[in-house]
Amino acid sequence: MEEIRKDMRDLRRDFDFGTLDAKDVPKNPFDLLKVWLEDAVKMKIKDANAFVLSTAVNNQPDARVVLIRDISDIGIHFYTNYGSSKAAALAANAKAAVNIFWPDMDRQIRMTVAVKKLDGKLSDAYFATRPRKSQLGAWASAQSNELESREKLEDQLEEFEIKFEGQDVPRPDFWGGYELVPSYFEFWQGRPSRLHDRIIYEGTPSKWNTKRLYP
Repeated sequence: MEEIRKDMRDLRRDFDFGTLDAKDVPKNPFDLLKVWLEDAVKMKIKDANAFVLSTAVNNQPDARVVLIRDISDIGIHFYTNYGSSKAAALAANAKAAVNIFWPDMDRQIRMTVAVKKLDGKLSDAYFATRPRKSQLGAWASAQSNELESREKLEDQLEEFEIKFEGQDVPRPDFWGGYELVPSYFEFWQGRPSRLHDRIIYEGTPSKWNTKRLYP
């Protein structure tokens, strides 16, 4: 135990990937979000589109990793089971926080967002692009509910394989997308000696104000 405590205390590195200056950032934070995502994809960072979605219900916070699947002019999209614990949290409190972290680029993005369900047609269109096994898995999984055994899940998957054999798999009514609409962005670029660059955007899609924060 003492060894791991010492390891945690002494585990450190410097940040020297790049810089971020307020005079160089675009007026629209979504433009910078897209550039940083493109950089992560080009560097072949594993799960470059992953982010932590944090919710809070009755003063109880919770967090999980989900994947960006699209970006609109006003928000980012992800998809899930509407019966999941995250969906229940978003139904109770449609405010959430987002954190994207790319350690290989010494970058992270923080957002404060309002959450709304996507139109069914958009969810249908995305569901149609998923691999067939993932489509069937959406039908087989009562996400976040108790599962008595792995065999039970595999049996249910087989049942839906038989049910939809020879036909396209439709999107379940209990599965679909959300749009996360930010009112706050922080773009964080790691710098040497922990003197990081932090540029924030606050506002709405029609008007954003930028500031630099102390590291």
